[in-house]
Amino acid sequence: MAQLTKKRKAAEAKFDSSKVYGLMEAAELVKQVSSTKFDATVDIAVRLGVDPKKSTEMVRGTVSLPHGTGRTVRVLVLADPAKCEEAIAAGADMAGLDEYVDKIKNGWTDVDVIICTPNVMAKVGALGRILGPRGLMPNPKTGTVTMDVAKATQEVKAGKIDFKVDKAGIIHAVIGKTSFNADKLSENANELLQTLMKLKPTTAKGTYVLSIFMSSTMGPGIKVDTRVVG
Repeated sequence: MAQLTKKRKAAEAKFDSSKVYGLMEAAELVKQVSSTKFDATVDIAVRLGVDPKKSTEMVRGTVSLPHGTGRTVRVLVLADPAKCEEAIAAGADMAGLDEYVDKIKNGWTDVDVIICTPNVMAKVGALGRILGPRGLMPNPKTGTVTMDVAKATQEVKAGKIDFKVDKAGIIHAVIGKTSFNADKLSENANELLQTLMKLKPTTAKGTYVLSIFMSSTMGPGIKVDTRVVG
């Protein structure tokens, strides 16, 4: 087992790893125990009592965080010229079609979110093997396949994120930066958790939210009381 660094030991000495905390307490602790010299990302990991192998228990959706993520999100819109103009006016970083399709086929994926219109999905669909594993494939369920590319771009830039349960039944999501105050972090976390509750599969049996951990980049996980979403 790897030995803990001095910074990690100092961080873990500031909280009780056997205790569960409320969202506000957890947010304050995450800020206190962060030891990076940069503005670290704050993440939340929610383990759900679902079986991701069953299509009826696949939890996936989007949420607009009230205070955004604090991250600069690079948006590419794939569409016809008129829609590309709308996207650029709405704040998209890049917009086009064939030139970007060719770039992606050659391995380029230097972007955070890709939005496209339904009429170009035939071309975009051919990029699935490249975009899929990187979580960049546009999907109607996350609002990234739409004719209203301007609205979709604005929402993503403002802090709309998408999430999907992984093979272990865990939802991982960014909820801000350590420079955020605890109020903003807890409010962002609460918005995500309430959204997850609304998406509870009707076929899921037993306890739905099994555990919640909040952490910053390279920081220890703070266990959050699951009753906050009761």
